[in-house]
Amino acid sequence: MNPVTLLPFIVLIGAMFLMTRSAKKKQAAAVQMRNEMQPGTGVRTIGGMYATVKELHDDTVLLEIAPGVHAIYAKNAVGAVLDDAEYNRIVHGDGEDDLDLDGAVVPDDASSLTEASDDEDTSDDAKIDLGKKAEADDAEPTDAGSDKSDKKSEGKTDGEADAK
Repeated sequence: MNPVTLLPFIVLIGAMFLMTRSAKKKQAAAVQMRNEMQPGTGVRTIGGMYATVKELHDDTVLLEIAPGVHAIYAKNAVGAVLDDAEYNRIVHGDGEDDLDLDGAVVPDDASSLTEASDDEDTSDDAKIDLGKKAEADDAEPTDAGSDKSDKKSEGKTDGEADAK
């Protein structure tokens, strides 16, 4: 066989080897991380829940979700083991004052957008009424559209008028 025809197969096999090797490294790192868990460390599950490790077993781990609330999870359900500073910052909000915020702080709600300031005109004349007018409800609908359809169907058979 010609080496040029074998070249695409060799490249494919090499690419598959590299992809499986990197996946195996990530999987081994995750297993090592889960085996290094100790009681009292903070973890994040693959579902995004933060908890504290209470007990470790062969395939399971007892997590304290809230004070006095415990749950048993599979070790595979632990997505990340967090260091104490990161766990306390996320769960308890410790150290959030240390963050350096540049620029204006955006409010959590839209109340600042709707509140009128002291120098604005707050008279009733400046407000726009977007509601329905009362006289529009009392008006009767006209049959302007039905006259056009009657004129179109004149001189046609019943089948032609129904088709359109």
